[in-house]
Amino acid sequence: MSIESIYAELPHGITLHCRVAGPANAPALLFLHGFPEAAFVWDELLKHFGDRYRCIAPNLRGFEQSSAPLEVQAYRAKHLVGDLLALIKQQVGAPLAALVAHDWGGAVAWNLAAQHPEVLQRLVIINSPHPATFLRELQTSPEQQAASEYMNFLCRPDAEALLSENDFARMWPLLTNMGATDAGHPGGGWLTEAVKDQYRAVWRAGLTGALNYYRASPLRPPTAADSPVMALSFPPAFVTVNVPTHVIWAEADIALPPVLLDGLDAFVPQLTVTRVPGATHWIVHERPGFVAREIEAALARH
Repeated sequence: MSIESIYAELPHGITLHCRVAGPANAPALLFLHGFPEAAFVWDELLKHFGDRYRCIAPNLRGFEQSSAPLEVQAYRAKHLVGDLLALIKQQVGAPLAALVAHDWGGAVAWNLAAQHPEVLQRLVIINSPHPATFLRELQTSPEQQAASEYMNFLCRPDAEALLSENDFARMWPLLTNMGATDAGHPGGGWLTEAVKDQYRAVWRAGLTGALNYYRASPLRPPTAADSPVMALSFPPAFVTVNVPTHVIWAEADIALPPVLLDGLDAFVPQLTVTRVPGATHWIVHERPGFVAREIEAALARH
């Protein structure tokens, strides 16, 4: 199964570079990556599903070869959701068979599914907290505040320069220090030199767009009692997802502990959850076959 590159030029002036596989007229799966990743992380899943589905993995705005506006406000959720709505309309023209998303891609996917359930038949989330449970933990849990403190570092105006120094010396720990791995060593064996080169190519294309996701979001740990996150609230109707949703949660994710699943069913009535002991935030790299089987199971549910 070959993977092709396309450039989706959207009507509102944003271009999303996408990795695609599978027949153009088949039911569609859309895969959304997180930070500090890019669309290539889904390649094994595109090959797995490309015999039956049209698989599309865009680089989100700000990443790799996609449009990367410099303004922080360009990375507010409404703009990211708008990109996906336009991409689905242009490239698919029908509801997705499934939207599969990890990390920041999941944050966008939660918003899309809550606000526009008509464009997807089901949602698969991989270690990306629902906005309501994440807000609860950021406001009330010292443990979550500490685990997410890196987000405030990524908002610094000099973050790009600091992260780029010495062959991205501060970036690699984001991939190797996210929890104990089954293989018992950093990266669990998946972070080979070849994979590192893929990441280097993405990061060398620029980090500002990717970091602007953090700068544009109010969902980050408070630095004072009057931090904006402490006054934030979400009306339940605004964050309730009314499509069948399957959550895959790697339990050794040190940035996003499993407590974020508590109370999730209040916002996701059609919810199934698979907990994965011993897997880290980078489960898509660590266990692509397992993730593929979980997606298969979600697709088989009515």
